[in-house]
Amino acid sequence: SRLLLAARGWGRLGAMSRYSTEQRGRPNSPDYRLYFKNADGKYISPFHDIPLFAGSKEDKEIPAKRSKTTGSEVLFNMIVEVPRWTNAKMEIATEEPLNPIKHDIKKGKLRYVANIFPHKGYIWNYGALPQTWEDPNHTDKITGCCGDNDPIDVCEIGSKIRSSGEIVQVKVLGVLALVDEGETDWKIIAISVDDPEAQKINGKYFYIDDVKKHKPGYLEATLDWFQLYKVPDGKPENHFAFNGEFKDKDFAVEIIKSTHEHWKALLHKKVDGGTIKCTNLLVSGSPFCCSDEDARSIVQSAPAFMNGDSVSPEGIFFLR
Repeated sequence: SRLLLAARGWGRLGAMSRYSTEQRGRPNSPDYRLYFKNADGKYISPFHDIPLFAGSKEDKEIPAKRSKTTGSEVLFNMIVEVPRWTNAKMEIATEEPLNPIKHDIKKGKLRYVANIFPHKGYIWNYGALPQTWEDPNHTDKITGCCGDNDPIDVCEIGSKIRSSGEIVQVKVLGVLALVDEGETDWKIIAISVDDPEAQKINGKYFYIDDVKKHKPGYLEATLDWFQLYKVPDGKPENHFAFNGEFKDKDFAVEIIKSTHEHWKALLHKKVDGGTIKCTNLLVSGSPFCCSDEDARSIVQSAPAFMNGDSVSPEGIFFLR
């Protein structure tokens, strides 16, 4: 299974080879967790300890002084939470120490996104950029709404189905400004640099135009999905800034940089993070740094991994 591959740290890119994952608890249950380790075998937080910029030195430098590029392109690390075509709402546990990936729960039940015809589950590999944070106390000048208190989301549109917990190096193509229940929820559109179609999307300024050319209908499907996915549950349609227009790469990169600055303020206790857990190993100067022993204790306190993926129908909550 993809979860087992992720747990063994088998990745398709060099980025994943620097990290591995460890399962705890039982898959498809409320106690399931996917913890992360770095190349030294130390438990880390994917939210805080994996660099935003791909290829940057992991030597406690914030911001990183060097980042990997392809041509003039700056690449980013993406943490895959949900593989394409799946329905389970897996997410970084921002309110738990070391921020493992877990199955989201509402009212005691596991959450799944509904299939919205003609779509099946998530229509991209869905995840987040590490070392970013959409500050709920900051009102975005563009949307007029505060952040959603999470790392910035990424929709990876490459052709491969990725694994939960996989670290993928991506190039950013654009961004959609979703306003979800009154909160700013940016959706970065990106593609893995090892994808066969990545080099086709190389317009000098307007990557979004190349997406429309080489993946016709994909952006329209993305807009439709985000607008409607909560409607079957009786909630209103989501709406968007810019009337649903996808903004291009340069705009998206500026949004990413802004959320990276908010994250730095969070990790250095310059803003109130509320219930966000900032426990980390590698952030230089952060008052939230913990020891290797503390990190190991956090993981070992979680239930041991158990095989089995059955789940009772009453344990499922369909997020729509």
